[in-house]
Amino acid sequence: MDHPKCSQECRSSSKEWDSAFPISAISLKVSALVVFIIGIVTFSNSLNGQFVFDDSEAVLNNQDVLTESPLSNILINDFWGTRLTLNKSHKSYRPIAVLTFRWNYWIAGGLHPFSFHATNILLHGIVSALVVPVTNDMFGGNAPRMAFITSLLFSVHPIHTEAVAAIVGRADLLCAFFSFLSFLTYSKACKLSMQSTTLESVVYLIISLLLCTLALFSKEQGITILAIFLAYDVLILHRINVFFLPVFALSSLFSWPCGNFNADSNTTMSKISKRKEDMQHLFKKPFLTRFSALTVAGVLLMFVRWRAMGSKPPIFQEVDNPASFAENFWTRVWTYNYLYSLNAWLLVCPEWLSFDWAMGCVPLLSHVYDIRLLAITAFWASLLSLLWCAITSSDKKSGRAVTMALAVSIISFLPASNLFFRVGFVLAERVLYLPSLGFCMLIVLGLRSIFLTRPQYNQGIMAAFSCILLLFFIRSMQRSGEWLEEYTLFQSALRVCPLNAKVHYNVAKNAGDRGDTALAVREYRVALKLHPEYDQAMNNLANILRDQGNLIEAESLLRKALKIRHDFAAAWMNLGIVLASMKSHKEAEFCYSQALFFRSHYPESFYNLGNLYLDLKMHDKALKAFQNAVKQKPTFSIAWNNMVIMLENLGKLMDAKSVAYEALSVLPHDPGLHFNLANTLGKMSLFPSAEEHFKKALKLVPNNAVYHSNLGVLYHRWKKYDLAEKKYKDALKLDPLLKSAVTNLAMLRKSRNQ
Repeated sequence: MDHPKCSQECRSSSKEWDSAFPISAISLKVSALVVFIIGIVTFSNSLNGQFVFDDSEAVLNNQDVLTESPLSNILINDFWGTRLTLNKSHKSYRPIAVLTFRWNYWIAGGLHPFSFHATNILLHGIVSALVVPVTNDMFGGNAPRMAFITSLLFSVHPIHTEAVAAIVGRADLLCAFFSFLSFLTYSKACKLSMQSTTLESVVYLIISLLLCTLALFSKEQGITILAIFLAYDVLILHRINVFFLPVFALSSLFSWPCGNFNADSNTTMSKISKRKEDMQHLFKKPFLTRFSALTVAGVLLMFVRWRAMGSKPPIFQEVDNPASFAENFWTRVWTYNYLYSLNAWLLVCPEWLSFDWAMGCVPLLSHVYDIRLLAITAFWASLLSLLWCAITSSDKKSGRAVTMALAVSIISFLPASNLFFRVGFVLAERVLYLPSLGFCMLIVLGLRSIFLTRPQYNQGIMAAFSCILLLFFIRSMQRSGEWLEEYTLFQSALRVCPLNAKVHYNVAKNAGDRGDTALAVREYRVALKLHPEYDQAMNNLANILRDQGNLIEAESLLRKALKIRHDFAAAWMNLGIVLASMKSHKEAEFCYSQALFFRSHYPESFYNLGNLYLDLKMHDKALKAFQNAVKQKPTFSIAWNNMVIMLENLGKLMDAKSVAYEALSVLPHDPGLHFNLANTLGKMSLFPSAEEHFKKALKLVPNNAVYHSNLGVLYHRWKKYDLAEKKYKDALKLDPLLKSAVTNLAMLRKSRNQ
């Protein structure tokens, strides 16, 4: 048997431990179903959300999501589609999450956000339901009310909005899903070992480790579940207070028998002897087997994870995590601790929520008179108070449950703590998805304590807690509404982090995409004022100024950006475009070559290089550049069209025809390709084929006046004058000032009147 000899606590465990709660107990299955529904309803309004913020890189621009790309790529690329061995990779190895993205793409027939959001919401509902059996076990069993209330709080907590409403939160949801399944199978393995069912216990242990592997390859936090297993094994199954371990170690080391102490210490030593007797069970074969298996699995998984990321840590910039770059030791310590307190506060009061917390949102703590040190003091005072209560509580089971809840929160938060390695963010709400479980457990344990000590207030306290659940539900609904589109998301962040340059940058970028260039320029300038070395803001602002004809300032901004980051490929390309517009062709060519040097897979740079050679009448080089562009990006429509037009203008009609058909094999519904191919076929006097492609172009874009006019030219040359006149008139209805249609119609009427 792998459990201590049954004590009074053990005999009473058959009773419901949470009977003090003023609600009726319901079965765990019914509780799970109710929580599943509530979890889905809470975030249901994010179903209509778009792809926002990081979703663009993780889904829209990630070739690994497309079913047309090799499935094996998810094993060698990171979460964002970048090769793991490259220095620019964030080393976030999450192939399981990317695999589910591919499934969404396949089942929805494209990159349609509804399918992605529906999957996230469903996963949150399932994870919330799993919290019921998970916390029932973590509370020591026979706690249906506490498990239900904990899962309710978890299901509606607003801190989970980012994980559910943002598609990239899929990694956190999957990590929690597999972690909870892994925990439940580990718990089953432990219980089977207590019943001497060794073979079944080993099978469940193996399944648990496999599920842990899936959790790890969904998100890095998954590895922490192994340490949570050990905490559960020691605290809950073996009923050992971890704070007694040092005493046990010393007593074992020095072999202190009870008789060597005076009478005043007899009570204390009898307690120590009792605890030593209980702890002897830790060293029996079943526990040692599990401990060894978890240790070996943990080491192997971390080794595999390290090798997968190229045996190198990720490289982050100072703006990603300023505190980790601070030279002063105490500045780092104080700021890290303030961030811990801020994370804890967001769990208590999830009002200040922002999609990003970098770049000035949380200034560094560098002085002893910084008032924010009071927040650190309050955080550690609260944490130490909880630990003290766990140690001194007369209700040993409650003390161990508090310790278990703290272990869940602290252990699962460790990968984001900056203690073992630098992370690429200041504060990220979605990393609190797993740690929030421990917080919810602590709240419910606190309620139990109040119900036991102040039973006369039970109904009022339960009503107040119900109001908190309702407020959390409303806040989650409201916050998930802000995640529906980038405009509302970024505007909400301005209210929380007005000094965050990255927020202003994203507001500007969104405004530029919507065509509001005035707001975009203004917000980019604010971002640069807050962070004068924000190279990406310089690059984007330069692009707008270039389009507005302000080439001088655009050039200045791009050169400054390149001084800050010499390997900034996009800035090199954009500087090349500016210099080409200023007729500095040699310098422009050099800039394009630099862009391609720093980013070999850069179809846009090849395309712009092709345009430069086209301006210089270097047609062979232009053709080669365009070919490289479409080779790297087969769906690069404008590069294909430029090739067809150039070859047609050079009189190489057969080559133009060949390129157009090749392009249409990739882009069969591109109206420009059909139009340009029709023009080429018309010049070759292949009138029926030309007519066919003109009609396909017009079917795709029926209101294009030029398409109608050129079809009229085809009929004109084909001597189908009635059809030609009709097409010219159709073109002029759409654009009365289209000179080619006016001229050709006049010529047609003149020739018919003669």
